[in-house]
Amino acid sequence: MPDGTPETDPQSLLGPSKLPAVGTTIFTIMSQLAAEHQAVNLGQGFPDFDCEAHLKELVAEAMQLGHNQYAPMPGLPALRQAVAQKVQRLYGRRYDSDSEVTITAGATQAILTSVLAAVRAGDEVIVLEPAYDSYGPAIELAGGRAVAVPLDFTRGYGVNWERVRSALTPRTRLLILNSPHNPTGSVLGEPDLRALEQIVSRHRLLIVSDEVYEHIVFDGQPHWSISCSELLASRAFVLSSFGKTFHVTGWKIGTCCAPAPLMEQFRKVHQFNVFTVNTPMQWALARFLQQPRHYLELPAFYQRKRDRFVEALASTRFSPLPCRGTYFVLANYSAISDEPEEQFARRLTVEHGVAAIPLAPFYTHPVNRHIVRFCFAKRDETLDAGLERLARV
Repeated sequence: MPDGTPETDPQSLLGPSKLPAVGTTIFTIMSQLAAEHQAVNLGQGFPDFDCEAHLKELVAEAMQLGHNQYAPMPGLPALRQAVAQKVQRLYGRRYDSDSEVTITAGATQAILTSVLAAVRAGDEVIVLEPAYDSYGPAIELAGGRAVAVPLDFTRGYGVNWERVRSALTPRTRLLILNSPHNPTGSVLGEPDLRALEQIVSRHRLLIVSDEVYEHIVFDGQPHWSISCSELLASRAFVLSSFGKTFHVTGWKIGTCCAPAPLMEQFRKVHQFNVFTVNTPMQWALARFLQQPRHYLELPAFYQRKRDRFVEALASTRFSPLPCRGTYFVLANYSAISDEPEEQFARRLTVEHGVAAIPLAPFYTHPVNRHIVRFCFAKRDETLDAGLERLARV
């Protein structure tokens, strides 16, 4: 190029990628593959059934009443109040709806906003693996470094708190938790909260607690939210999702609860990221939350699906692992193949017509345990069709 001629290649103008290791997510890849091969999609985590008709009626009513302009930046007061009341009722923690609750454009936005608000360049963030795939890129965009601590496979993917303690350094700023846990279906219990309290009492550590499946916990067990602990809640951004709770993942509406000093920083990022979330759906959700049964009945609803799917899967050559929460179940396929997980998942989709998600992409350094993840948030006829095909593998 002659001297003085400006560079015109867009990639050169942009410079090095901020996320050089990030490509298309495995969820998108497997869903596209499922569509191409007319496979039963038990991979990506979304229901194939609709939400309650009344919730859609409330959205239509909101639009007809003229609730179609910007909501306040933190969210509609009525919805923030409903969220605060629900959290206090379930977990005993009182958040001030004016200064400690924000409505977000889905939980993924809440994760990124929490990390950007808390993490500075050079900070370390502990991530428990296998981990949801948005955590790492959020940390990288904030200039931090993810420190992977493996969950204990031999204890049902429980947290080894000594490993967490050993990973702490003077640069550790944040710990990201996820319970109920995607992709493993494990859950935190009261002993986990007590162990974490011991760590937090001795270290300057903030927490992002991803609790989007808070209402999908099985076998009569309670959800142990970080909000249940006064100490932990005082250090935490606690996140949830209306999409997961009310079968409306496409609405992309979530929540963040945090003490006022943390929320002040969260909102500084939020207001210049999305500013606010769509108004008529916020209005509808505020009304819908007035009936607690809409979320209190969710564990029984999904447990029936879990039991139906796991019982039938156990009669195939797949070996289901315990699922204590979420709408995912892991299955070991070592009786079928020695292939790496992503290779097996692709072949399962193409040759057998069932899409699943390999576990390996949930790790920084892929671990091949011959495990795939199935989503059972599907109509019974979808699950039965998938199970019929899996029985022939």
